[in-house]
Amino acid sequence: MCLHKIWWLPLPILITFATIGTAQIPNAQNKVWSDQFIVEPPTLLCAGFQWKINGDKNRNATVTVRFQKYGEEDWQEALPLLRIGGETIYGHDQRWLYEVGDAFAGSIFNLNPDTQYTCEFTLRDPDGIVGDSIIVRQIQTKSVPKPYTEGKIYHVYPPGYEGDREEPSFTGLNEAYYGQGNLGDWWLVPDARAQPGDIILVHAGTYQGDLLNYVDPLALQFHGAYVLTQKGTPDRPITIKAAGDGPVVFDGAGAYRLFDVMAADYHIFEGLEIRNTDIAFYAGLKHVKGCSGLSVINCRIEDVGIAVMTHSEQSRDFYIADNVMIGRHDPDTLHGWHGFDHPAPVTSYFAVKVYGQSHVICHNDISFFHDGICVDTHGLPEDSEDEKCVSIDIYRNDIFNMSDDFIEADGGVHNIRIFENRGFNAYHAGLSAQPVFGGPVYFIRNIIYQVQGTSLKYTIRPAGILAYHNTFCAETSFNTISNGHFRNNLFLGHTDRRPSLSGSTSTTYTTLDYNGYRVKPMERSFRWKSPATSAENHVDIAELTSYDADDFQEFRIKTGYESHGVAVDYDIFRSVQRPDPEARGKVYSRDGYDFHLKPGSNASDRGLILPNINDVYEGSAPDLGAAEGNQETLYGPRNPK
Repeated sequence: MCLHKIWWLPLPILITFATIGTAQIPNAQNKVWSDQFIVEPPTLLCAGFQWKINGDKNRNATVTVRFQKYGEEDWQEALPLLRIGGETIYGHDQRWLYEVGDAFAGSIFNLNPDTQYTCEFTLRDPDGIVGDSIIVRQIQTKSVPKPYTEGKIYHVYPPGYEGDREEPSFTGLNEAYYGQGNLGDWWLVPDARAQPGDIILVHAGTYQGDLLNYVDPLALQFHGAYVLTQKGTPDRPITIKAAGDGPVVFDGAGAYRLFDVMAADYHIFEGLEIRNTDIAFYAGLKHVKGCSGLSVINCRIEDVGIAVMTHSEQSRDFYIADNVMIGRHDPDTLHGWHGFDHPAPVTSYFAVKVYGQSHVICHNDISFFHDGICVDTHGLPEDSEDEKCVSIDIYRNDIFNMSDDFIEADGGVHNIRIFENRGFNAYHAGLSAQPVFGGPVYFIRNIIYQVQGTSLKYTIRPAGILAYHNTFCAETSFNTISNGHFRNNLFLGHTDRRPSLSGSTSTTYTTLDYNGYRVKPMERSFRWKSPATSAENHVDIAELTSYDADDFQEFRIKTGYESHGVAVDYDIFRSVQRPDPEARGKVYSRDGYDFHLKPGSNASDRGLILPNINDVYEGSAPDLGAAEGNQETLYGPRNPK
């Protein structure tokens, strides 16, 4: 009996997901009532949307999307919005149960920065529509943060500098930013000098405060932090950047935090070297304060516990790009933290953690932390749409040797977009979502290699997961998800002691198709749990029905999944070795791996066309996995030093 089915709209192919087997409900409950339409803050390359609805109890309404550059004639198709609503999410042992409200949500990808678009959304329901059926919105994508060219320029030199100076010049950042008089706490007396649009050029040298010196010339006595509180603007940021005459090293002298920017809006930090501090950029606390517009660009941040962090729902518009971030973990060992009962020392925590809206974290090289890049696990979503965690892009980062996870979407609500990242060596998991509050969270074209735990860590019933075109060279087992959809992925476990796929879903409208699997030579190679009928959606995990299968065909028959799926192995790649299943804990170099498919392999040209995701492909159809044809992706910094 087929329990899961995909309903298709005419070409061009658009994915929509619908429940089947729903009991007859009066038409008044089945028709859809159009409600509030929300445009989330766009990022450089993407834009997210929500369309709240009522009704549609049989979940057969759809929203198709198309867009065009403003003023042009040609329209492009995008993925349809995802139908969300009714899914239940549990917290980390918290005494609450969150239910996702009825809506559609989703994103448009591959936009151009600083460009205006017209976006059209068409709601359809065979049972009828009350209210708007077509909505058109104009959006403007963000531009890459840059210094303001007309601002005042101040020059900063290290203590003891005796060479020629460019004027106006100052000793240390605090004197330039705040004013004369660094002795004692007198630097707090004058009104701050730095104003929107100003540029502070920091000249070569090492800037290390003497924390026990009351008259420290850098004004860092006792706490060791640059507490910056001025407000730039998106058009006129305050810029603190290397002058270009040699390395600029900010040594934290072991301080807990070095740059406290929790109240400093729209600041750019560029070309700096930062080291020897627990937290390099301290940017926000939950329900307290969080800055907007923090840009950290082309910096080298090493010997730190945390590179960039904010827990604040008020944080907006971070741009963390092209940095090298190096933690304190042993570089030659893949070591886990061994659970809550016997945790290993956390010598470095995470590289980047954000909350809030419209953040971009891209092209960073991150290594030797507990976690790589995280959305803050924040608890229940905020009531205000302006404070919900939405519209965050994490892409083209190169992440190496994490003792926990590469990337965590934990705590995100809608339109968390994680795409085109590469992760090598993690002890616990590759990509995490525990939880996501309705989604969608997008995992697209990520490469995950050598993970001791699982490529996907989906626990606490995350809802609204769209996983497309990922290459998972690791085992894949996860707990219960809701409203999850998997297309064009490669699942290649490296041991023969764990199933090819192990997971569960609490919704009959979760779907899997067009994926490739390394089928293990073992009993119960596929282990799956789901509701037997739609009437059992959202039941407790213990009440789900098991659909265990020894081979791929049996898995298809029992679940109704993967009518277009294929069996694959590591020989499909141009140059990828199977991780040694007996060398647990081995650290693999990133050099020499090519995840493109060999021409004519069983995974070539076997993918589903996904508008706005894989429109440009070689051959008769898209390839499975993260790499398409001969197309290349640059992971990590675009202009490495």
